[in-house]
Amino acid sequence: MVVDGAGSHVAKALAVPENIVLYRLPPYAPQLYPQEQLGDKLREKEFPNRVFESMEGVRQQLNEGLPRLASDHVKMKSICAWPWIIDLILNAI
Repeated sequence: MVVDGAGSHVAKALAVPENIVLYRLPPYAPQLYPQEQLGDKLREKEFPNRVFESMEGVRQQLNEGLPRLASDHVKMKSICAWPWIIDLILNAI
């Protein structure tokens, strides 16, 4: 299981079952977090130089933009399917 540096992931009281291996990411390394890259791409493509009148406008843009981004499988793979993630998934099977 890949975990970040959240307090609950590093607490001494955390009981990790013997059949689980924790892979700890560095404390601050946004380049290792696909969700950070995905958020950056979403902001770049769907929210450039925009000012919204309300949160409803933001929600609407997000509801329209996320499916657009998700439908580009090549782009999604380049953002999220990093070799270390694929290796972890394949080795976990």
